[in-house]
Amino acid sequence: MNTDNIIQTIVMMAIPVLLAITIHEAAHGYAARHFGDRTAEMLGRITLNPFKHIDPIGTIVIPLLLFFATSGSFMFGYAKPVPINGRNLKNPRRDMVWIALAGPASNFIQAVLWTALMAGLLLAGVREPFFIGMANAGIVVNLVLGVLNLFPLPPLDGGRIAVGLLPYKPASMLARLEPFGFFIVMGLLLVGVLDRYWLIPLVNLGQSLLLQPLLWLTG
Repeated sequence: MNTDNIIQTIVMMAIPVLLAITIHEAAHGYAARHFGDRTAEMLGRITLNPFKHIDPIGTIVIPLLLFFATSGSFMFGYAKPVPINGRNLKNPRRDMVWIALAGPASNFIQAVLWTALMAGLLLAGVREPFFIGMANAGIVVNLVLGVLNLFPLPPLDGGRIAVGLLPYKPASMLARLEPFGFFIVMGLLLVGVLDRYWLIPLVNLGQSLLLQPLLWLTG
């Protein structure tokens, strides 16, 4: 992929990526408020303004460096996590499961909406590669973000869900991994283990479930 193609791909993916991370983080905030914690709301994090959720390093610098370094074959990043104060929750262990689940759930809903947009474009006879590519990017980005965040290791959402569902002793052991979780996830991504056994199978399954009805609908 040459430089022009890389730049075009970045522009095409910008809206899906910004929407994916913004709605993901806002969903955590909405869920936290629903269960009694207004910390995110007081800090202005329950918003669809992407600038409130962007981490300069994790959302911009790291993804761009990885994207250019790998010619678009690998990209990873993160947004600023929404602050949650468990002491404000009525049932912290149970409520944190739902709060954590809200982020990935928002991504899967967005993937469905991007699929519906692609179907609308195709049924309307719109074959412009940029818009079709943007809709496809919306599907893939949200599936990747949702699936990755469900990996059962804190600080990922799946780790917080696991901590809330497991018995006390294994939950405590898993929670102790949180300070090292980011580095473990990065290591698993770099050696290809997380891709091969988690991301690729589940993302492919999600694409099949979404795109098969689309192919049938559009002939």
